[in-house]
Amino acid sequence: MRTVISLMPPARGGLLSAALAGSLLLGATGCGGDKDGSKTPKDYKVVAGTQLCGGNAISADAAAALKVITGASRFEASSKEYTVALAASALASAYPVGPVGGTNACRIFTPIGTPYFKLAITWRLADDAPSDGPVSSKFTVLKMGEETLAGTEKAYVFFACRSDKLGGASGNAHIVIGVERGGMPRDPQDNIMALKNAYATVAHSFSLAMARELRCDKNGGLPTEPVLEPA
Repeated sequence: MRTVISLMPPARGGLLSAALAGSLLLGATGCGGDKDGSKTPKDYKVVAGTQLCGGNAISADAAAALKVITGASRFEASSKEYTVALAASALASAYPVGPVGGTNACRIFTPIGTPYFKLAITWRLADDAPSDGPVSSKFTVLKMGEETLAGTEKAYVFFACRSDKLGGASGNAHIVIGVERGGMPRDPQDNIMALKNAYATVAHSFSLAMARELRCDKNGGLPTEPVLEPA
């Protein structure tokens, strides 16, 4: 059974809704500071999208996708604990049980003094491969990994990983990478396809980086470039 973590209703029949709210709570570091910019930390940095999440998780295509999602091309520098290497290490340590809810892999914020926007990138271990049940109309199914679900405010990439870094496991670990907008959801009236493609592109980029960091056989079946055609 698939267990995707979401603040919204399940994307597919059989998914178990769980509380991601805790994983989306903002910490003290790298959390946007004061929205009015009145207390900018001395070490505050603003970087390009490709420098986020450790510097090797957001591709040039994904950075362009972040601009579609957020309207920004510069972002708060990621906190030191938010790198794809640390996320992969945490996942390997948790395998095969994994966390009950989605675990933060990286958080992305627009800079202080600009319109506020936050994204959470999470990972979790699923019990099995995705089922063949019906998909919520909010999502488009894409041909990436075991399955990719693309929405206008979130996307999930499911991929299977066989790796010597996963405790010598003989089978596949089923990994889910999620990219979700934080805050109150909204229902876009235009650019729906552009938003779905953008969320899927960011989710693919981080998923591929995780697969490479974990040394998954054949990169977990993920393509080197995002595939955005519906399945």
